[in-house]
Amino acid sequence: MKKTILITGGAGFIGSHLVRLFVNKYPNYKIVNLDKLTYAGNLENILDIENKKNYEFVKGDIVDSVFINELFLKYKFDGVIHLAAESHVDRSIANPMEFINTNILGTVNLLNAFRKICEKNISEKRFYHISTDEVYGSLGEEGLFTELTSYDPRSPYSASKASSDHLVRAYFHTYKIPIVISNCSNNYGGNQFPEKLIPLAINNIKNNKSIPIYGKGENVRDWLFVEDHTKAIDLIFHKGKNGETYNIGGNNEWKNIDLIYLLCKIMDKKLNRENGYSAKLITFVKDRAGHDLRYAIDSSKLQNELNWEPSLQFEEGLEKTVEWNLNNQKWINNVVSGDYEKYYEKQYKKR
Repeated sequence: MKKTILITGGAGFIGSHLVRLFVNKYPNYKIVNLDKLTYAGNLENILDIENKKNYEFVKGDIVDSVFINELFLKYKFDGVIHLAAESHVDRSIANPMEFINTNILGTVNLLNAFRKICEKNISEKRFYHISTDEVYGSLGEEGLFTELTSYDPRSPYSASKASSDHLVRAYFHTYKIPIVISNCSNNYGGNQFPEKLIPLAINNIKNNKSIPIYGKGENVRDWLFVEDHTKAIDLIFHKGKNGETYNIGGNNEWKNIDLIYLLCKIMDKKLNRENGYSAKLITFVKDRAGHDLRYAIDSSKLQNELNWEPSLQFEEGLEKTVEWNLNNQKWINNVVSGDYEKYYEKQYKKR
């Protein structure tokens, strides 16, 4: 194998799409997928590649420094793409310590282990840290987040990601570890855990359940199709400049309420319902604590330097996402019931 690459969180939503891309696109890379398999880590996301010769799954926790050091000594990774993180804002409000441990301590454990194996051939190695636009805080009605926007996190989740970003940069400046960072906007697409807005709404609409919308639905997000995100990660990992940060956005700003109305329209069409039927399910609920009003990414640096751009308009991507969810009811049922957690025991414990 030409290179051995560690992808953390590779059984999660974005991670599984990235693992699939790298395993299929780079047959001369050894791809090691490290995932703790918490509620959001689902090996059923990557059934299609689990028997590929250049792929290996390892179950483990990045918070366990002894385990991480042993893993790095065993594989001598040429590159790390770090996606493993606690990422749901509501969960961070309920249990901030879990986010602090995983997102901050876990990232430092990876950096320390990577630093030890970087003593030789450091120029050929790379640590890529995946972050979020939420570290920048909240925008007003105008303006965009750039790579130079000051950090202003508003939730335990975004504060923990901001901390990990700063630590990655500190290791670059202090220890000369070759790093890149990217901050992305809201992702959507197939395999997304159904507590997130779009898959939650699709599932509820299909089952004639209420669609909960925070506040008045005025919050604005920039939506990025997950496969466009993974293509950007691929470019940044291979061609990005050491020490640099790249913002990845979909150029798709939507108010939550407008997004849901569009989704209802698509679902009515797909389910052969009368137009307007699904919109009656919309229910406004008490707003989230510290809920940022608007996120919007300026990804011109990535577009200009690495020639990346989103491939889909939001309406097209949303329709694809609806079709995926409607065509993969077994996957959704397993996630909702928790049965997906049994797959590891069945497939890997016997090995």
